[in-house]
Amino acid sequence: MVEEEDEAVYDEDLDDGAGGADGSHGKRKKLFSKELRCMMYGFGDDQNPYTESVDILEDLVIEFVTEMTHTAMSIGRQGRVQVEDIVFLIRKDPRKFARVKDLLTMNEELKRARKAFDEANYGS
Repeated sequence: MVEEEDEAVYDEDLDDGAGGADGSHGKRKKLFSKELRCMMYGFGDDQNPYTESVDILEDLVIEFVTEMTHTAMSIGRQGRVQVEDIVFLIRKDPRKFARVKDLLTMNEELKRARKAFDEANYGS
């Protein structure tokens, strides 16, 4: 029931008909268009993919992120999203779980490397 209400609010937000600052076709500001175009090209699409394809993909990404965020907010500390909440939500999807583990490991390695670099340069 709550999910239906959230979707209705999201759909109303999109249907306001106001054009964005970028002159888009009215529904919303494009958040990930540039990145999605690059990703599509990297995965074998044309260098300039159809705008409709990018828009559909962007809608899917925004929907996924919105649903994950709402779900994460409801399972963890109310009103906050933490890394552990996201890991908990994707634990049953092996590909996503492996990717998140890799990204978190890389983040920790980068933090350690920055700290070592700062200590070497500034002699703490």
